[in-house]
Amino acid sequence: MSEEKKKAQDEKEILKQAAEGSEDAFGLLYETYVDRIFNYIYYRTGNVHDAEDLTARVFQRAMRHIVNYQDRGVPFSAWLYRIAHNLVANWHRDRSRKKEITITEKMVLPAKYEHPETTMMRTEKQDALLRIIRTLPPDRQQLLILKFVEGYSNVEIGEIMNRSEGAVKSLYHRTLLALRNRVGDLKVEIEGE
Repeated sequence: MSEEKKKAQDEKEILKQAAEGSEDAFGLLYETYVDRIFNYIYYRTGNVHDAEDLTARVFQRAMRHIVNYQDRGVPFSAWLYRIAHNLVANWHRDRSRKKEITITEKMVLPAKYEHPETTMMRTEKQDALLRIIRTLPPDRQQLLILKFVEGYSNVEIGEIMNRSEGAVKSLYHRTLLALRNRVGDLKVEIEGE
């Protein structure tokens, strides 16, 4: 039996135990997926505290409804990402109704010493790119996070997003074109100042 098949079989057994009420089994699922779900939510919200809260809500919801989970041939993680996606969509909708101004900004700590100006320029570029990504439609943001942060293949992304591999490739291509145009517009804006 291949390593992947054994892992999938083990996960099915753990899911069965969790559905029967085993807190230990659900704890194993939590430990397996919490970092991935947190990263996904963090990149969609840009706020550590909100990402922590929403991640906790994903797993609370999953724990409450695990008895209703049905294996449909896609990974369990796809179900968790769907819950996370829905909670993030609600978070964005609620946030658009009431604007909040955060007091703290993220600190960039370089791994090794680098000139402060270099750090500032890199940080500004990263922030600008994240701002552009956050203007994309939610499905395109989700695609970029799953592809570049989580490292999923197009097939795996298709399972999570409930799309064919071809549809994922097409969305990926359109997303990269849109990003290239927006980054180009940003360069023109910066150079024009």
